[in-house]
Amino acid sequence: MRRTAAGVCALLAICAAAAAGGPPQFPLPAPQKDGGRPLMRALSLRKSTRSFAAKGIPPQTLSNLLWAACGVNRPDSGRRTAPSAKDWREIDLYAATADGLYRYDAPAHRLDPVLAGDIRAAAGGQAFVKTAPVVLVYVADHGKAAGVPPEARDFYCSADAGFISQNVYLFCASEGLATVVLGWIDKPRLERIMGLRPGQKVILSQPVGYPKE
Repeated sequence: MRRTAAGVCALLAICAAAAAGGPPQFPLPAPQKDGGRPLMRALSLRKSTRSFAAKGIPPQTLSNLLWAACGVNRPDSGRRTAPSAKDWREIDLYAATADGLYRYDAPAHRLDPVLAGDIRAAAGGQAFVKTAPVVLVYVADHGKAAGVPPEARDFYCSADAGFISQNVYLFCASEGLATVVLGWIDKPRLERIMGLRPGQKVILSQPVGYPKE
């Protein structure tokens, strides 16, 4: 398979950081905003899959996935590919891999290292979770919804996480990837492992990879 220069640079940066013993950096190439299957075809192929091939996701595909999930599609306002109640942008998207945990910075379109080490097994109650090369974790920052009654806040946060997860489903259907959204998570344990603040709450997780043949 032919690798792009950006993909090679990303892989070299990961290897160098890992050799240094710290959380590996994960630079992302610019997202490709064209290509893929048409929307109606992607909708016809959308499904949940719970088995994953032992194959990594190339940096360019991961970049496109994260942008499709909740990237900035209107640079003049900073607004995203997924809607957000009152434009709070309160859902933070994390990516857990075999090398570490990262937080997606949508305005900069990059993955910021959070933790070294593999925490994928903690992101769901089923054994298959740790076999996916990337597990997305949706975290609500309640501080961005201050002054809203808890019931309304929780509803909006859950709905906003759902919008992002559906974007991921459609991207995966368009690109031949496998995914499933999960609610069966020991959320307090995962929040401790991730080092989240008291006002940050795990909503969902979503393993992503290639389907097992």
